[in-house]
Amino acid sequence: QVQLVESGGGLVQPGGSLRLACAASGNIFSIYVMGWYRQAPGKERELVATITRGGSTNYATSVKGRFTISRDNAKNTVYLQMNGLKPEDTAVYYCYSARVGYDYWGQGTQVTVSS
Repeated sequence: QVQLVESGGGLVQPGGSLRLACAASGNIFSIYVMGWYRQAPGKERELVATITRGGSTNYATSVKGRFTISRDNAKNTVYLQMNGLKPEDTAVYYCYSARVGYDYWGQGTQVTVSS
C-alpha cells in the first residue's frame, strides 16, 4: 500500500500562485510515476501533470508554461507549483501515484481561484 497526503490548497486571486505538496509513504520503492489530477464540479477528473522516477514530466496543454511539477526523492514528496492561476483552474486537486498493477490517490485538496 501507498499513502498519499496532500497539502497547500486554498483560495487565491486570479494571477496568483500556490504550491501543492504530496508526501508519499508506505510501499514507495516501487512507485514509477507520481502526479496530479484535478476535478472541477460537473466535470470528469483530468490529468494536470506527471513526473516519472527518472524525472520525465508531462503536462496538460491547459497548464503548460504556468505549472511546474517536481519531486524530492529524499522526502518522497512531489510538488506542483502553480503560477498565473485562472478561475478555470478551480478544482479539487488529487495526488496520484502508480506502481505496476496499482494506482493510488490522495484525498484531494481544494484550489479556488476567485477575486
